Amino acid sequence: MSIKVRIPAPLQKLTQSKEEVEAGGTNIKELIDALEKDFPGIKERICDEKGLVRKFINIYVNGEDVRFLQQDATPVKDGDEVSIIPAIAGGR
Repeated sequence: MSIKVRIPAPLQKLTQSKEEVEAGGTNIKELIDALEKDFPGIKERICDEKGLVRKFINIYVNGEDVRFLQQDATPVKDGDEVSIIPAIAGGR
């Protein structure tokens, strides 16, 4: 199984500077665990101490925000594209 995962610049130091990596899993939670196995330390940047995706991290599967789907239980399959995007605070 091969799922493309787009890695944001702040996390690329954990992926040997790769913008895109491949991982497996049947849902977002498994995908994050697979990323952690290949790139130790990445999970703690994405998830809190309870294992939940941090509030300031947005994850998209094929352009759909998982917060409006099934969160970390959102299914993924071969050929999907997952984007991990840190939220950017701004405004005045």
